[in-house]
Amino acid sequence: MSNPIDLDPFARFRAVTRARIGLGRAGDSLPIRAVLDFQLAHARARDAVHGHVDFAAMAARIGGQRPVIHLKSRAADRSTYLARPDLGRRVDPAALAGVEKGDWDVAFVVADGLSAAAVEAHAEIVLTACLRRLGDLKVAPIVLGEQARVAFGDEAGEALGARMVVVLIGERPGLSVPDSLGAYLTFGPEVGRRDSERNCISNIHADGLPHETAADKIAWLIREALRLGLTGVDLKEDMGAAALPAP
Repeated sequence: MSNPIDLDPFARFRAVTRARIGLGRAGDSLPIRAVLDFQLAHARARDAVHGHVDFAAMAARIGGQRPVIHLKSRAADRSTYLARPDLGRRVDPAALAGVEKGDWDVAFVVADGLSAAAVEAHAEIVLTACLRRLGDLKVAPIVLGEQARVAFGDEAGEALGARMVVVLIGERPGLSVPDSLGAYLTFGPEVGRRDSERNCISNIHADGLPHETAADKIAWLIREALRLGLTGVDLKEDMGAAALPAP
């Protein structure tokens, strides 16, 4: 009997990647299975973008351990958020009125971003793992950012008086991973920070960077940023290559 791999030369590559390669043909189109898989992936990506994080439930869970502040961006709803990225980068001024400045080493912001699924699945786990590694630092109340983008954390961190901010945010979903979480670290948060002044750890999900490994990297970057007084292109993450789980 012929080996299926010999009949399908792309089979060995599909076994080790989520990319859509060697899908085959059915007449002048794709096989129906490939078409349906694509449509399902597209639907999951759309659901992730338009989904809603249950911040009330999240606040109740986190609030039992640490103070929580729930802030909204200047985008009034999801449609506005998607059409006006600039509004998602700024905090609603009315919400900032109740934020008190303190003496904090780091502030964590959990933001919905472009994937509610990622935040629901991974944010609290990564946050908890990070806090276990930072017991000697002064951590500000946890900020939950609704309709928020990365730069939202700059204004929130500045309002809290934190020396640096870490934004855990749902990344833009693709057609292979709809629930990928990212972490963006910025020293000296203030309105107007450039993306080049941040460090990013991305692809935190079940088939990507594990939660504990991500927390190791985030904690290392936080300590180095506080020691050197900077983040971004001048801070290189060289804590050592962490082994990923075998496929």
